[in-house]
Amino acid sequence: MNEITKNEPLTVAAVQMSSQQDIEANLADIKAAISEASKQGAQLIVLPENCCSMGRQFATAERFDELSDAMAEYARAFGIYLLAGSLPCPYRPDGVIVPDGRLRQVSQLFAPDGTRVARYDKIHLFTATVADKKGSYNEAATFEPGTQTVVVPLEANDAVYQLGMMVCFDLRFPALAQRLRQAGAEVLSAPSAFTYLTGQAHWSLLLRARALDSQCMVIGAAQGGEHLYKNGDSRQTWGHSTITAYNGTIINSYEDSDLKNSANKNYALVLANLDKAGQAQGRQKMPIFDCHRLA
Repeated sequence: MNEITKNEPLTVAAVQMSSQQDIEANLADIKAAISEASKQGAQLIVLPENCCSMGRQFATAERFDELSDAMAEYARAFGIYLLAGSLPCPYRPDGVIVPDGRLRQVSQLFAPDGTRVARYDKIHLFTATVADKKGSYNEAATFEPGTQTVVVPLEANDAVYQLGMMVCFDLRFPALAQRLRQAGAEVLSAPSAFTYLTGQAHWSLLLRARALDSQCMVIGAAQGGEHLYKNGDSRQTWGHSTITAYNGTIINSYEDSDLKNSANKNYALVLANLDKAGQAQGRQKMPIFDCHRLA
């Protein structure tokens, strides 16, 4: 791994995947992506929503603890912070089984020593009618919404960075991004699996808008491509993983829905640096959180 010098910007990476329903193959892609990103100096690596499997939520949830342990080991082995996109989980943060036969959609952060330092349960569940093959989406039929916002500290470069956690559909709710900023967030994670059509229409706009709302860097790690289901159905996601600066500008992005331009790999990487001092100065120049009257 690269040697980190004092006051060096925090290097973050968003991983784009096209996860299918072969969990072991997805894990191999995740490990390869983490290895490459860490070699490029990434200290925080963000995986997309449903990183271990698109679909088969209940079967994947049965392996929640096992898959979480695998993520913890990747973080430890490569000495990085790993934001494990999302995994379906059969129990709430207090260990109580989710009632009504539903699950929680859980995003986890693992520290470089492999310790899980945060769990965020997705608050806003995707509900929409979309003119694609699937047509209607209702996450609430499978998942119970979370209730707690999460901001967690990361230590790197002799500094502490505050990470606010979101997942996918959360991006449509500016109040969440603002609340995370009010709780101290400097970076927002947004592991996602936007449909092709909603992503094409809104993905980039939402990332930039939430960055402007919160004056935080936003890390959009996305699923992209066609996901084949065992019943013969399929789903297409938008991809275009993007990292956006606090002022709404796009720092870096992957410019495709699929991975055809990713050097024959089953993932793509988008890296960027967070200049903590520069972001703080930008916030001082436009102190919008001193001006709130309705939040």
